Amino acid sequence: MERQPTHPGKILREDHLKPLSITITEMASILGISRKTLSKILNGSASVTPNTALRLSRAFDTTPDLWLNLQKNYDLWQAEHTLKDWKKVKAISQKLLHANA
Repeated sequence: MERQPTHPGKILREDHLKPLSITITEMASILGISRKTLSKILNGSASVTPNTALRLSRAFDTTPDLWLNLQKNYDLWQAEHTLKDWKKVKAISQKLLHANA
C-alpha cells in the first residue's frame, strides 16, 4: 500500500463525532472510557484496543473487526515505512525447516 492509511481516530472524529455533533466528553461517557484516552485516540497518539473496538462497535452498530482492521492497517504501514531493521531478516529455507522437524 502506497498511501498511508488513515488512523481510526480520525475516522471516528470525521465520520462519526462531527456529523452527530457529539463532543469528546459525551463520547467518552457513552463509551465508558476516560476523556483523555478518547482524546489520544482521536489525535492519533493512541491505538484502538480490542476493548475500545468492542465499545465502538456497540455504539455505532459496526463490528469490532472494522476498528481493529483500521488500526492494524495503520500500524503495519507505519512499521513498514518507519522501521528498517525488519528488512534485515532473511527468509528461512524450506530445507532448513524440514531438517529441524
